[in-house]
Amino acid sequence: MRAHTYLNVKRAAFLSVSALALSIASVTPAAAEEEFELLEVTVSDLQEAYEDGTYTAEQVTESYLERIERYEDHYNAFTFLNDQAIEDAKASDERIQNGEAGTLEGIPVVIKEAVDVEGFQSTFGWEGFGPDSSISIVPELDAPIVQDLRAEGAIIVGKTNIPAFSTSGTRADTSWAGDTYNAVDRALAPGGSSSGTATAISGNFAVLGVAEETGGSIQNPAAAQSLVSVKPSFGLVPNTGTTPLAANTRDVLGPHSRSVEDAAIMLDVTAGYTVQDPKTIAAIGNIPANGYADSLSEDSLEGKRIGLYGEGWRDEELSEETEELYERSIEELEALGAKVVEDPFAGSEFIDVMEQYGNIGYEALVSDFQAYLDRLNPSGDLPSIAELFEQAEEVPWAEGGPLAHFGNRGVDFEEDLQNPYDIPKQVEFTKARTAYLHIVDQVIEDHDLDGFVYPQMSEEIPNLHGGDHSATTVLEINMSGLPLVTVPAGNYESGSPFSLAFFGEMWSEQELLAMAYSYEQETNYREAPVLEQPEQDESVIRNIQPTEDQTLQAGESVRVSFEGESGLEASFAIRIPLFTRAAAPTEIMMREVEDGYYEGYWTATNNLQVEGAEIEIKAIDQEGQEFREVAEGRLSIEQ
Repeated sequence: MRAHTYLNVKRAAFLSVSALALSIASVTPAAAEEEFELLEVTVSDLQEAYEDGTYTAEQVTESYLERIERYEDHYNAFTFLNDQAIEDAKASDERIQNGEAGTLEGIPVVIKEAVDVEGFQSTFGWEGFGPDSSISIVPELDAPIVQDLRAEGAIIVGKTNIPAFSTSGTRADTSWAGDTYNAVDRALAPGGSSSGTATAISGNFAVLGVAEETGGSIQNPAAAQSLVSVKPSFGLVPNTGTTPLAANTRDVLGPHSRSVEDAAIMLDVTAGYTVQDPKTIAAIGNIPANGYADSLSEDSLEGKRIGLYGEGWRDEELSEETEELYERSIEELEALGAKVVEDPFAGSEFIDVMEQYGNIGYEALVSDFQAYLDRLNPSGDLPSIAELFEQAEEVPWAEGGPLAHFGNRGVDFEEDLQNPYDIPKQVEFTKARTAYLHIVDQVIEDHDLDGFVYPQMSEEIPNLHGGDHSATTVLEINMSGLPLVTVPAGNYESGSPFSLAFFGEMWSEQELLAMAYSYEQETNYREAPVLEQPEQDESVIRNIQPTEDQTLQAGESVRVSFEGESGLEASFAIRIPLFTRAAAPTEIMMREVEDGYYEGYWTATNNLQVEGAEIEIKAIDQEGQEFREVAEGRLSIEQ
C-alpha cells in the first residue's frame, strides 16, 4: 500500500535537481552576478522602507524570487519553493497599509527542509521519501516555529536542502536533491546539515532562515558561509514539527542571518513556551523582558571576562593559520574592553566527562519519528513509521545508509520499530548533561566569567567533497544544551571564512548576542559573496534586438527579437527597476516566425512610468535546458 498524499501540495513548486545543470567546470570568472538592489538588506532596512513607501513587500519578494530563479540551478539551495509567496506578500502589504504590521511583516524567510510547512512534502532529505518515491508525507500543520513566523508577517519563500536525515555537519551530498553549494565559494563545503538555509541567506536569496542542530547543524554552515547564527539553549525554541534525530535531548531550531541584530529579532519572535512543545516550559522566566534585539549595544564587551579555547576544553590543536586568526580576534576583543582568561577548563576534568559519555542522546530516535508523524497527521490516515519504512525500497539504517551509524549510538531499529511508542528513559544522557553543566557552571564561577569565545573551527573549511568540518564546539555544546552564537571573524588566506563562537551558561542568549553584536559592529568582517552563473552557450541566443535604448509612450510597442536554434520555447520579460514602485508586466511569449528567428511585442500601458528597464529573453531548448540573455537596449516609458 502506498502512503497517500492526504493534503494537496498546491502550495509547493518542486525543484528537481536532476533537471539542473550543476557542472563546476562550466563556470568562468566572467559569469559573475549583476548588481542586486537588496544585497545584504536587513530586517530594519525593510521595515523602514515599507513604512516610508520606498517599496512594497510584493516587490521585495518578487525581487528575491527572480534572484533565486537566476542562481538556483548553480547553488541548489532549495527543495521546494512557495508558489503563494507573492500572494502572501500582497497580504503583508495590506496589513502594513492598515497599520497592522507584525514584527517580521513582509520579511522573506526560508525554512530548513526538516521543518514542517503545511502543504509542503516532508522528505527528511532522503530519496526514499523524496518527490520521486512511492511515499508522500505532507504535513497538515505548520511547525510551531513556522506558525510564529507567519503570525508576525514573515513571507515563507521555500524550504531548503539538507543531507539525508540531516546526518552530515559538512555537506548535503546525500540529499535526494543533490549537493548544495557554498555561496562564498562553490568549491568549499557548504556546512551541514542546514546547508540550503546557509546558502540561501549568505547568497541573499532571503533575509532570514530557520536552521536546526543536533550536532553542529546550525553553527557549522553559518561558520562555513560567513553568517551569524544562534544555537539556542535546549528548550528555548520549540522543535516540535521537525524531523527528529534527538527531539527530547538535543534537537534545537535557531536563526541564520547576515547580522546579529536580525538574528536577535528572529529569536524574539520564535523563543518561548508553547503548549505544542512541553519542553519549552523550561523557557518560562528565562527570556529577557525587553527581548533580545533591544539588549544589543556596541559597548557590551566592555569589562566582560571571556574564557579562551585551550587543552582543558579539548585536546585538539588549532592549525597554524587558525591560531593566527584567533590571536587577532583576541586582540580585537581586548581592544573592545574584554578581559580574557586563558584555558579556564584546565584541571576541570571536562575532557574526561566527554570521553566517558561520548556522543549519545539518540536512543529515542524511533519513538521520536513516530511522535513526529502523529503530530503532522492529526487526521490519522498516515501509516506508522514502521509501515512507511516497510513500503520504502530500502531502509536508511542499512549498511551505507544515512542512519547506519546510529546502530552504534544506542538505536536498535528492528526492535524499536516493533514498539515505536515505547520511549527510552535515556538515563545515561541525563547523567552526561548534568555532568557537563556542573563543570561549565563551576568554571564560570571559579573564573568569574561572562562567557567563552572560541574559534568555531580548528582548521579552514574543507572542499566540497573533501574532509569534514572541524568544529571546536559541536559535541560539547549539544550534549550540554548550552547556547552558542557564531559571528564572522575574517577569512583564511584561501578566502575560506573564519568565524568565532560565543557561548555561555544556559539561557544566556541575551548576553551572548550583545557581546557578538559589539564585536560585529567593530570589525564588520562579513562581505557579500559574489555569486556565479553557469557559462551559457552563446550560440543559443544571439543577435538580440533592440540594441539601443528606446522610450515609449502609453500605447506604443517595442519589438523584441533574437536568433537561435530552431524549436526553442522563447519568451521575454521587462525587468522594471524595483524602486520605481511599478508593477512588472507578465512574461511575454515569443514565436518562431522563421527557422531560428524569434520575435514578440509588448505594448506600454498607461499605468507605468519607468526608466532604464531591462529586456530579458529566456529560451528553453528541447532537452529542457534554460538560457537567459539581456538585450543591450534599455526601455523607458513616459506618460
